[in-house]
Amino acid sequence: MSRRSSIKVVGQTSTAELREQIPGDRAVEDLADVFSLLGDPSRLRLLLALREGEVSVGELSRATGQSDSGVSHALQLLRAHRIVAVRREGRRAFYRLDDPHVRM
Repeated sequence: MSRRSSIKVVGQTSTAELREQIPGDRAVEDLADVFSLLGDPSRLRLLLALREGEVSVGELSRATGQSDSGVSHALQLLRAHRIVAVRREGRRAFYRLDDPHVRM
C-alpha cells in the first residue's frame, strides 16, 4: 500500500472538494459553446469592436475588413447564443454585447 494516498499536503484539495468546484454539466456545456465562439478570429474581432457599445453591421464590416454578409452571419450565430443583442432601426441593425461576462 502506498503511503502517498494517505498523506495530505497542506493546500492540496481532495477529490470531493474539486468535484464541488466544477459546475454542472449544462453550465460546462454552455461555457464550452462560448469558448468555441470566441475561438474564431473574425467573431472575436466583432466582439472586441462591440466592447464600447452599440455598432451597426456596416460599421462593423468596415472596422473589421469583413463583408457585410460575413458580419451578419457571425452576428446571427453570436445572437443565437445570447452573446450579442440587436436593435433594429428601419432597415439598419445595431448590435451590442448582451453578456456581461464577454465584456470582462
